[in-house]
Amino acid sequence: MAETYYITAFVAVTALATFATRVIPFLFFERHTEHPLVQHLGRYLPAAVMALLATIFLQRSAHWEAPFPGLDAMVPGLLVIAVHLWRGNALLSISAGTIAYMAIQQSGWV
Repeated sequence: MAETYYITAFVAVTALATFATRVIPFLFFERHTEHPLVQHLGRYLPAAVMALLATIFLQRSAHWEAPFPGLDAMVPGLLVIAVHLWRGNALLSISAGTIAYMAIQQSGWV
């Protein structure tokens, strides 16, 4: 019984913390949307975060000792870029890249 209480409390606190981290920026920036710093961050931060995530993905996921180093991570990454430029849909782009990456990993292609 105590274990159920702890798990329920853990899930509740985690959900509240996650929700708070998503809502607080909207509440704070609601009155400051015209500020130059907020506009600058809104324009450049998403691309910077995606570049950072792509770099970390390549460093941690690619097989750099393979005959074609890093190709197993570069192909899905380039596919994400191509699909996003073609359709402009983040969900479709990420799904295509994930499917390609998992297909490459499961097939043992690289």
